[in-house]
Amino acid sequence: MTTKNDASQSTNDAVKPRVRRTHLSLFVADPEASAKWYEDVLGMEVTARGPEWVFLSYGLKHHDIALIRAEDGARPGGIGLQHYGLEIDGDLDELRRLYGMLLSKGVPVVKTTDHKVGFGVYFTDPDGNRFEFFCETVQDDEEGKRILGAHNAPSETVDLDPLYT
Repeated sequence: MTTKNDASQSTNDAVKPRVRRTHLSLFVADPEASAKWYEDVLGMEVTARGPEWVFLSYGLKHHDIALIRAEDGARPGGIGLQHYGLEIDGDLDELRRLYGMLLSKGVPVVKTTDHKVGFGVYFTDPDGNRFEFFCETVQDDEEGKRILGAHNAPSETVDLDPLYT
């Protein structure tokens, strides 16, 4: 015999989110100043703004990143978001061009890495939020899972020569 609690438990176990879209919302010191950086460095466009916030898009969604004014006295970095990965459309040379662009704009680059499933360039925005441009080299997700497990989800430093165009 199934009780009401048993039935709701089995139903709850089967419920899993099916995510279609994502966006990131960040606290920043000055949303308008930060928006200029996101437009310049990440190639985004402002899609909406209010007195305490700015929404930006890569052009396919109404917004991909929301910049929200932080409370006075908020400290940059610290506990919270570790990084936001941005998978690029392109190959390793495109990643190297983006690396060169970051350096030419004076964007702080934290590290360049080999993840065994791709390569990454980590950098920070003006408020200390960390981002990663990454280029997948393993396209099959099951193979990617196997590789990550075999190498303990590596983030090995790699010398990546920036390309300047």
